[in-house]
Amino acid sequence: MYDAFPWFMHHLPGPHQEVFVYTNFMHNLVKNEVRSHEERWKEDDPQDLIDFYLAQIAKTKDDPTSTFNEDNMVQTVADLLLGGTETTTITLCWALLYMLQYPDIQERVQKELDTVLEPSQLIHYEDRKKLPYTNAVIHEILRCSNITAVGAPRQCVKDTTVLGFPVEKGTIVLPNLHSAVYDSEHWETPWKFNPSHFLDSDGNFVNNEAFIPFSAGHRVCLGEQMARTELFIFFVNLLQVFTFQLPEGVKEVNLNYILGAILQPHPYKLHVVPR
Repeated sequence: MYDAFPWFMHHLPGPHQEVFVYTNFMHNLVKNEVRSHEERWKEDDPQDLIDFYLAQIAKTKDDPTSTFNEDNMVQTVADLLLGGTETTTITLCWALLYMLQYPDIQERVQKELDTVLEPSQLIHYEDRKKLPYTNAVIHEILRCSNITAVGAPRQCVKDTTVLGFPVEKGTIVLPNLHSAVYDSEHWETPWKFNPSHFLDSDGNFVNNEAFIPFSAGHRVCLGEQMARTELFIFFVNLLQVFTFQLPEGVKEVNLNYILGAILQPHPYKLHVVPR
């Protein structure tokens, strides 16, 4: 009904009106940011997505077929913000839960941070290259939590073959990310939280081709880079300033997930101690 009569839904009373309120709030927030960017924007020195999009709008302003316009830019930015907010938040919830379960790993991360970073240093994503163990822990958090066990559905646009199996045009394909991040052929201890999965014998960070929590190929998650950056900066800042402990009287944590479109941990309490 909404697809057929989108204008009508805006006038029909009901709980869906709350969605429109939030949508308008988000779009106005992005529009204000666009106005701010336009005031300082330099076409030859783009700093972020909005700057790049403004550049594309300027380049294609005389092309009547161009889809680069402000409305699409606002929706694109809003999609990135909304698409990454819940997933990043839930992943951080898993991260702190693992730190409660494995205090020795938390302590080792903090020792590396104390050794490499200055106490008041502003954290940058590039710092991950100097923090191999911390980087490995973050990757292991993503692997073990695996909050999107099944990737977004795709439709095969032509007859093809995958690993010898015929896939007909029109077939709906669901990528099983869970099978990759827990594959015993690629992980030494797939069902155990083990940062060594991403470290070589010398303690250097190494990636693994089976690490695909953001899916893979041309249809990889558009927000992957933003999610990686946010997780690293938030996680490092949190562990640099605080130590996370189980509340008094609590002896264990629940590492089982709540089944849903996104796998999230059961609610838990923690004790935050300033370092």
